[in-house]
Amino acid sequence: MTHAQFDPTARQILAVTAVEAKTRKDLTWRQIADAAGLSVAFVTAAALGQHALPEKAANAVAELLGLDADAVLLLQTIPTRGSIPGGVPTDPTIYRFYEMLQVYGTTLKALVHEQFGDGIISAINFKLDVKKVADPEGGERAVITLDGKYLPTKPF
Repeated sequence: MTHAQFDPTARQILAVTAVEAKTRKDLTWRQIADAAGLSVAFVTAAALGQHALPEKAANAVAELLGLDADAVLLLQTIPTRGSIPGGVPTDPTIYRFYEMLQVYGTTLKALVHEQFGDGIISAINFKLDVKKVADPEGGERAVITLDGKYLPTKPF
């Protein structure tokens, strides 16, 4: 049976525990995702309390991280989503994404609506990828792909 959470506290505590175990065992998110058999973005989000894992994946993650049966159950619950509390984020990395949306949010909206019409891009039917690539001018660049299903607005 599928269960949903009302209070995010338990998942937040589990996220802290999972990150501590990942650190203690010197694992990467990729290694954890490979054990779960799912994408690194989805498994990372799940471990951080933003997605429910299927039973098999929850068991694999818990086993790799040394988590108990209660954690396995909790990893399978539908969370109360939202990992950034109200206000402007203060973490520099998260703030830069906020800044990108402040600068390019209306541009993205205008381009999406021009190409697709009135609607939204799903964050549920969604794929995320992060890659590090060489910058031809020196250093490195981050290539972030946000791939969401377009859902048109339907008059009723």
